[in-house]
Amino acid sequence: MRIWRFQLRDSKGLVALAGFLCAAAVSAFAALTCAGQAGTLASVQTNTAATAICPIVYPIDENSSAHGYQYAFYGNAFFINRDGYLITAAHVLHSFRTGGEPHILVQRAEAPPQMLKAEVILEDREHDVAVLRATPNPFIGTAYRVSTLAPDATAVSRGEAIVVAALRPKRRQPHTYETELEDRSAASVIDFQNSVLEKGLGDTELVLFNHDVILGQSGAPVLAAGSGEVVAFIEGQWLRPAAGLAVDMQRGQEAHSVGAAVPIRYAVSALREKGIAWEAGPR
Repeated sequence: MRIWRFQLRDSKGLVALAGFLCAAAVSAFAALTCAGQAGTLASVQTNTAATAICPIVYPIDENSSAHGYQYAFYGNAFFINRDGYLITAAHVLHSFRTGGEPHILVQRAEAPPQMLKAEVILEDREHDVAVLRATPNPFIGTAYRVSTLAPDATAVSRGEAIVVAALRPKRRQPHTYETELEDRSAASVIDFQNSVLEKGLGDTELVLFNHDVILGQSGAPVLAAGSGEVVAFIEGQWLRPAAGLAVDMQRGQEAHSVGAAVPIRYAVSALREKGIAWEAGPR
């Protein structure tokens, strides 16, 4: 599969979101677009997920207004340890490779969210993995309301219940002092497919699940419904029919849109190579 990166711009020409564009023959390859939809949460720890996830943004205003700083929204990241490290999808950072620094919005205990710089620690473009580090570390002191999510590199299986959790702004031109909209999507794993996520590099196995994906959910964690641990992160929408879904349709079951996620084991491998530890369980 060959994919070219592109940027969606709003009516004023400001970069708003990141996405995918599939090359030439879509019928020959699987195509992806980035992002989520609200759903229900089973036994996952709601508060933990909500405070571990941070929108990735870029500040537009030089000076703060009564609503804070206006920003461009790109996707999601989530904390994996108390040293301030986060995981996201590498394609979310595409626009920053030509200039500008990524930032994250972090919740505070008794104040509106605050924008912090996010240093890019590593990128594995073949598997679309990126690791960031928040500066300053929001886990030091009590000013921020933050938590961590634990990666679980154990392979998921077909039929396994999962939950996609994400944060995104409520309106088109958001400001930092505004409350983010929380997305929750309950789904189940339906299939696994290999795909080339970066032109000229190797295949990556993707987890396919039976739920729609919308712009803005890229990089968001996919949680095991029972444990609340991260088993994958959102890559995008799968546009080609999946084998597991085709079987369901043959049985007369309801057809669903198909989302695609990168198994968290690729991120765990990158963390190990860099010597970065992660929390053993939700906190």
